[in-house]
Amino acid sequence: MPPLSLPSKARNFRTNKKLNNSCLIQKILNLSSHGYLKQAFNYLNILTRKGIRLDNKTVAFLIQQCANSGSREDGKWIHLHLKTTGWKHPTTFLANHLISMYGKCGDHIEARKVFDKMTNRNLYSWNNMLSGYAKLGMIKAAKRLFDKMPEKDVVSWNTMVIGHTQVGYFNEALKFYREFRRLSIGINEYSFAGVVTACVKSRDFSLTGQVHCQVFVAGFLSNIVLSSSIVDAYAKCGKMSEARRLFDAMRVRDVLTWTTLVSGYSRCGDMVSARELFEAMPEKNPVSWTALVAGYSHCGMRIQALELFAKMMKLQVQPDQFTFSSCLSACAGIASLKHGKQIHALLVNAGFRPNTIVLSSLIDMYSKCGSLEVARRVFDTAYNKHDVVLWNTMLSALAQHGMGDEAIEMFFEVVKFGVKPNRITFVGLLNACSHSGLVQEGLSFFETMTSSYDVLPDQEHYACIIDLLGRAGRFSEVLVQIKKMPCEPDDHIWNALLGVCRIHGNVELGRMAAELLIELDPQSPAAYLLLSSIYGVLGMWENVEKVRQLMNERHVRKEQAVSWLEIEHKMLPYFGCNKLNTLEKDGHTILQLLADQTKDDDLLHDNKR
Repeated sequence: MPPLSLPSKARNFRTNKKLNNSCLIQKILNLSSHGYLKQAFNYLNILTRKGIRLDNKTVAFLIQQCANSGSREDGKWIHLHLKTTGWKHPTTFLANHLISMYGKCGDHIEARKVFDKMTNRNLYSWNNMLSGYAKLGMIKAAKRLFDKMPEKDVVSWNTMVIGHTQVGYFNEALKFYREFRRLSIGINEYSFAGVVTACVKSRDFSLTGQVHCQVFVAGFLSNIVLSSSIVDAYAKCGKMSEARRLFDAMRVRDVLTWTTLVSGYSRCGDMVSARELFEAMPEKNPVSWTALVAGYSHCGMRIQALELFAKMMKLQVQPDQFTFSSCLSACAGIASLKHGKQIHALLVNAGFRPNTIVLSSLIDMYSKCGSLEVARRVFDTAYNKHDVVLWNTMLSALAQHGMGDEAIEMFFEVVKFGVKPNRITFVGLLNACSHSGLVQEGLSFFETMTSSYDVLPDQEHYACIIDLLGRAGRFSEVLVQIKKMPCEPDDHIWNALLGVCRIHGNVELGRMAAELLIELDPQSPAAYLLLSSIYGVLGMWENVEKVRQLMNERHVRKEQAVSWLEIEHKMLPYFGCNKLNTLEKDGHTILQLLADQTKDDDLLHDNKR
């Protein structure tokens, strides 16, 4: 008997139905791959009503798209869809994807629920959960899971080394690294990632050298990321010759590698080498420019910083928040309100929403340029005041202007706002009390900073107290405070003492402070000059001459004083005797180049910022 066959209409209907379902699934895949997850998932309801269940690979692809976009809600929706379509206990393959997705979306609770419900876990399942904890900084939970693992591979150990490094537990990271290397289970490039990062952050030269040797022996020095990180580690340790030697040996260098070395030279104050390397770069990005601008500003070469920034603007290189912060610091250093306003106007015109560092730089610039009112306006209009750095900057600005009562009032605002004061907060507060003669208030804050705010006093705090008491002429209490110090006094202390001795003409104590300061730093001219000034005020000219002779014998040179004058929109250094240098670039002063970008010099005031 011949086999029964379906009528042609029934066969066509079944074929068309399959085609429609395939088209629907393809539409879901297309929409999700282009980021339209919600629109794609709307079609899943149609599949559910038709009783159609997607295959493992398709579901895994959708879960991966949720992970890539960081969309936890969409990921949970897919998880729910699995449960409603008969996948209440998903396969190990799908469960691993769900754990990874929840981990990337920051939901460790849901990830752990999936992990705990798995009937069959493989090594990938354990590593997935471990990686999720490590990325979220939950290093204790990661350690507990790691200890329970029935099997560990190179990925497991790498995760623990990197995880401990990321949260700043460098010693623990090194312990894991050493134990891992002793097991001889194989290594890869990522095996060195955590320990190299530890070298960069800890600035340990000996450790960096050892890791450099191990990377070389393992044959991974050709990895540009590892090599660049080791260059950065050497630079952070201040070992620029080692950093340059490795840099020169690299066959392939990217813009990050070049920028790392430029930044290293800048931090060490070698701006000649930094500039030479910068000019030799085959490719520059905004970070490269910013590294050099920041270097000039940090080294006190403020005009060069502004010149470079002007060139950057002329070449239409997009500055970032760090660029603006460095330039504002340069303006603060030369007290150029005109330039500072221009850069603020650029910031506004560029549409930047300034971060805390830029806002702090703006406050500092306006304060040091004498515009405390505008500095306060910038502070008041800040959208996020939960960062203590912002409060510290404003507090310091009030201190600089001798507004002690206002500084104290702001301190209580900090506490009321729920921001925890730190050591810098108390440095600013104690300075404010010192400059305003608020002796009892300052002593009270010094006594309560540890008991009420868990801030231990350091050399800088003691220097503030010595300045506070010394300005009030209470030298017996100054000596008591120095004796009470838990550590040996450093240059902060003796500089503060020398300064108040000069104010009150306390020759004996001033001489003692000067001698101790000279012993700490024989080549620093400050101690010699302050001691000479004390003798000069008292008319002890023979002693003034002796100090000068000692400076000559030790080849200590006083740095030439420089004042900055703004003449016809040009910032000019004044060295005395009418020696003026015009700083022009391609026929334009810095101010003119900045003005080309922002025509409205008073934009700040027009916008009430």
